[in-house]
Amino acid sequence: MKSFQRILFATDFSPIAEHAFGYALSIAQEFGARLFILHVINEQADLRGFYLPHLAYEQVEADIATAARRMMEEFRAGIEGYDNHQGTVVSGIPYAQILKTAHEQDVDLIVMGTHGLAGVEHLIFGSTAERVVRHAGCPVMTVRPDAK
Repeated sequence: MKSFQRILFATDFSPIAEHAFGYALSIAQEFGARLFILHVINEQADLRGFYLPHLAYEQVEADIATAARRMMEEFRAGIEGYDNHQGTVVSGIPYAQILKTAHEQDVDLIVMGTHGLAGVEHLIFGSTAERVVRHAGCPVMTVRPDAK
């Protein structure tokens, strides 16, 4: 069996990601692996300017980054009994940042939830998980919301 010493868990803080985290944490505990938790503020989906025309864009960006860091702190605070982890928040294109972090941290495994979009939704939005699977230099475990 392959030994995993460095695991990257990518999260968007959704319930689907929380479900996948159970798998990442179990594997990390089993192997005593370092767990890197990554959240990417998605620059591709940035439509805030359309909805917040009266706020300075820079202030919106700062508020979003602050909220994302706070969510990461709360997420990590909820991990009980396993201290071998670190959390990072970055901005960018999610799949590119996940691949970059995996390479920089020399991880053995990437774990992430997948929303399982199909049809037109998949064509329009694409799949971060699919792109990571196609381009990662290590194994990738994707967890669907209905995984048991």
